[in-house]
Amino acid sequence: MFHEAGLAERDPVAAMLARAFAVDPAMAFIFPDAAVRARRMPRLFRLLYASDARAGTVFAAEGTRAATLWRGPGRSKVPLMETVAGGPAFLAALGPAVVRAIRVSHAIESHMPRGRFWYLHIAGCDPAAQGKGLGGGAIRAGLERVGRTEDCYLETATEGNIGIYNRLGFQVIDTWTVSGGGPRFWSMLRPAG
Repeated sequence: MFHEAGLAERDPVAAMLARAFAVDPAMAFIFPDAAVRARRMPRLFRLLYASDARAGTVFAAEGTRAATLWRGPGRSKVPLMETVAGGPAFLAALGPAVVRAIRVSHAIESHMPRGRFWYLHIAGCDPAAQGKGLGGGAIRAGLERVGRTEDCYLETATEGNIGIYNRLGFQVIDTWTVSGGGPRFWSMLRPAG
């Protein structure tokens, strides 16, 4: 039911993630206007998918109704050369929201733990498929592959997600707020095993 996704699934996963994050506090901060958010997020998630797939792996449910994007140990932050090379595409995807996006990105990076860990960068489930265990299943598929020998880390700006992550073995290790009126985040860690 869950598999490692390839490049062919990038566009449908990106479209699904745009729907899944339509009311996410971080995305609402980056793109305050809901219509702009809906228009720009698919392009942004296509870029994030490609970057995360190069730095780790992507797991998806059949039909791409849920997916998780993971960055491997030592690869949680995007390398400078990739940032420079991808800059024009990210600027085109973000438009005037680039300043708020950089603020969120810098805050996330400054709160990451030290050491080796797999970074669960993005986890999403299509709103039409929520409540069926697909989101949790996509996370578990990743944990079964990468979480046996390495710690796993994530952050969420949606307080309602904390219980889901707790049930999967993650514990809150920090809470923080993005400066300039940004959202509150919860950093969570799951020990290897």
